Amino acid sequence: MSKVAIVTGASRGIGFAAAQALVARGDRVVITGRDTASLDEAVAALGGPEVALGVAGKSHDSAHRAETVERAMAAFGRIDHLVNNVGTNPVFGQMVDLDLDAARKILDINVVSTLGWVQLVHRAWQAEHGGAIVNVSSVSALGPAPGIGMYGASKAALIQLTQQLAHELAPSVRVNAVAPAVVRTKFAEALFAGHEEQVVKSYPLGRLGEPQDVGGTIAFLLSDQAAWITGQTIVLDGGLMLGAGLA
Repeated sequence: MSKVAIVTGASRGIGFAAAQALVARGDRVVITGRDTASLDEAVAALGGPEVALGVAGKSHDSAHRAETVERAMAAFGRIDHLVNNVGTNPVFGQMVDLDLDAARKILDINVVSTLGWVQLVHRAWQAEHGGAIVNVSSVSALGPAPGIGMYGASKAALIQLTQQLAHELAPSVRVNAVAPAVVRTKFAEALFAGHEEQVVKSYPLGRLGEPQDVGGTIAFLLSDQAAWITGQTIVLDGGLMLGAGLA
């Protein structure tokens, strides 16, 4: 029987690429995003309602999380996998100047809502049947990240959360993370638009990441081929971390 995954923030970018990889191997997916029209387009691109369901809403809204899990169970009867891909970074600048309400928002969306998704999916299916979870972190979690420090701090917290959950939920549920560098998505556009050639010079493999680079790794971590992997963070950076910094 095919597996079922909830993939958050999946109307485009990394989330959509992960959903594509899962559907391509025969799984079914429930994808979330804020815009209904974009989700409808993504569901159609994935193969339609027999393999994909879209639920619009904000990831940090507890009612949206509950609705998504309820609709996933009603439509497909199981939730084997969870991909926590939603993230926000609404500010750029030094931490000492950061508005604390913005800091709270970043942590709420990037960390607290991730835990909320895990709790609901665990209660609905994984506690009894097992499964696997992948959290999307970032290389900004692995060292100083000029201009996006709070985002990096939240993604570092996500790595710690991944390890903690992997320890608590073993042996029936595996929990891992991926930490991409700059991937060619709308979310990351500000980091390379207009100066991509200069940015790419920092990458030994000579290019930015593509959503499929990350989506394929997520699908692997959710597969039986990764059955002995838990609590790990896979860095996907085109060799960036081999150099001296993150920029």
